[in-house]
Amino acid sequence: MKCRILHESMGRLRVHMMQGYMTLDQADILEYYLKSFDFISDAVVYERTADAVIRYRGDRAEVIRALSSFRYEESRDLVPEKTGRALAHEFEDKVILHVGRRLLNIVFLPLPLRNAITAIKAVRFLKEGVKVLAAGHIQVPVLDAATIGISMLRGDFDTASNVIFLLGLSEILEEWTHKKTVDDLARSMSLNIDKVWLKTAERQEMLVPVSEIRPGDMIVVRTSNTIPLDGIVAAGEASVNQASLTGESLPVRKEEGAYVYAGTVIEEGEITVTVKSTAGSGRYDRIVEMIEESEKLKSDSENRAAALADRLVPWSLGGTLVTYLLTRNMTKALSILMVDYSCALKLSIPIAVLSGMREASNYGISVRGGKFLETIAEAKTIVYDKTGTLTHSTPRVAAVIPFGRNDEAEMLRLAACLEEHYPHSIANAVVNEATRRGLTHEERHSRVEYVVAHGIVSHIDSKRVLIGSYHFVFEDEGCTIPAREKKKFNSLPDDCSHLYMAMDGKLCAVICIEDPIRTEAPAVISQLRKLGISRQVMMTGDSERTARAVADLVGVDEYHSEVLPEDKAAFVKAEQQDGRRVIMIGDGINDTPALSQADVAIAISNGAAIAREIADITVPEGNLNELVTLRQLSTALSSRISSNYRFILSFNSALILLGVLGVLPPATTAYLHNFSTLALSVRSMTDVL
Repeated sequence: MKCRILHESMGRLRVHMMQGYMTLDQADILEYYLKSFDFISDAVVYERTADAVIRYRGDRAEVIRALSSFRYEESRDLVPEKTGRALAHEFEDKVILHVGRRLLNIVFLPLPLRNAITAIKAVRFLKEGVKVLAAGHIQVPVLDAATIGISMLRGDFDTASNVIFLLGLSEILEEWTHKKTVDDLARSMSLNIDKVWLKTAERQEMLVPVSEIRPGDMIVVRTSNTIPLDGIVAAGEASVNQASLTGESLPVRKEEGAYVYAGTVIEEGEITVTVKSTAGSGRYDRIVEMIEESEKLKSDSENRAAALADRLVPWSLGGTLVTYLLTRNMTKALSILMVDYSCALKLSIPIAVLSGMREASNYGISVRGGKFLETIAEAKTIVYDKTGTLTHSTPRVAAVIPFGRNDEAEMLRLAACLEEHYPHSIANAVVNEATRRGLTHEERHSRVEYVVAHGIVSHIDSKRVLIGSYHFVFEDEGCTIPAREKKKFNSLPDDCSHLYMAMDGKLCAVICIEDPIRTEAPAVISQLRKLGISRQVMMTGDSERTARAVADLVGVDEYHSEVLPEDKAAFVKAEQQDGRRVIMIGDGINDTPALSQADVAIAISNGAAIAREIADITVPEGNLNELVTLRQLSTALSSRISSNYRFILSFNSALILLGVLGVLPPATTAYLHNFSTLALSVRSMTDVL
């Protein structure tokens, strides 16, 4: 496509696309096309001017080639269902229209007509104030109505008009920030499922791309997996966590004939689903509705601000009345009425919290409610799962050691066949190793059963097959080591985690997993300690030897080995009973009890679906440094909220005092109050880091 370079500097280009008009869809297509290249670090497309600002690494010629080969039709599939561009465009237009209409009225309309328009616009505020008063409440709408009404009764239509304009602009800005944050959260919570298990006409299961699924197809979904598409249960039963859509805390039992929704997660069981609707299916809209209705969106600061704002309204009205009775000067009395604390409190604090959530999303961090950001700032204890959290998210198979004359490749093939049904970092390592070795693993086994925190059970060729932890295979199931191979068993490498597989009660293979420490983990733990996290604990189901080695390397304050899921949850509860706020971070099914118990549950984005479902915050895979960012952001947000409180109380008190003393007239105090409120709100919309 043809374009013209408007400006150029080191690593940055601003180009103009040679087309008369750019639609919102075209802007999205171009932006996502440019961002799909590794050598382009960032790209922003402005649909109003058909310009694109491109930041790149390396050769400028690569960017030019990418632009010249761009075609809208060929790149449409790169754009997700929702992008947020239409929402931003809508509210930009609203602000421009609101301000433009105000300027036109002042410049072109005669005074009598302007006053008439002010009176008409005032009706909405007056009715709302009367409605609240009739309900027995003295809240902000009463104050707004009193300010506008008394101003008009005094013939001061300019002040009334200014108040109405500023209130309208404040409403637009608040709605814009709120909806943008909800939109960002909803998109970050949307599905990211690539493949599903399709049941064929021959009753076999095939792992296929979700894009190939059509209405009427039958798919199989098991414990801990996300239901990828809406449908009806054709067979089986399961407990389904629907919190992401309905907010229900308890799982819902789904049996044959029940309807299941895309994005919900199976906590226990297995179902075969007849697909009713494919990708999309209104999930985004349901998530938005859930977020809007959820009390999780409200932080303690927002609730305190709203409560304080309402409590201060009677004092403002009382102060106005007392001032008038003492001075018999309506101008001085109105100086109090024109300045209230409520608008700034109810506007700037929620905007600050929502903007903090939006800023977190810029770092790939998804926060489901403002109160969780506040709790992050207050927490003193953090509990880490080991595998996939402190260790690398992509562990590797170091060796496959067969026992009982079994073939190494065949054992790995069988292990991959079982593990691919329940993806977790260890399971993924087994499946990836089989793929690397070119081993195909057809479905030859019967129904697979997952035993939480222990392992997997199935049958193949009438033989019972187990794969999982030492505790599960040898202690719970009573499996034995083949005769004459105990020495081989005792010589297993100490620097690896071990996955044990047994067939008909005898050990048939041990898969050694290299689980390298995340290189950034020690520095992250040190930085979090400096930021006020005084107790950092690692809990793992691994052996004492492995746990101690990892704990020494990363520098946690204490560790607990060979723990079960309920042990993690019990530890979190004990910390809470001691008066500590607790953060739990994990990525596996076995972490879900502790995640549910914690004050703030943090999941890794590539972890088990049920862990992400329960989590209050999701951080991106591959880099624990975002935990430091999260703590810094939450403490900076708390500082901003405290700063807002101090400014609102001191500045508005000063305006009231100057008004009562007669230094400032009511119109001036009203302007200063409203402009300070808007300025504070705009500042609250900016990033804190």
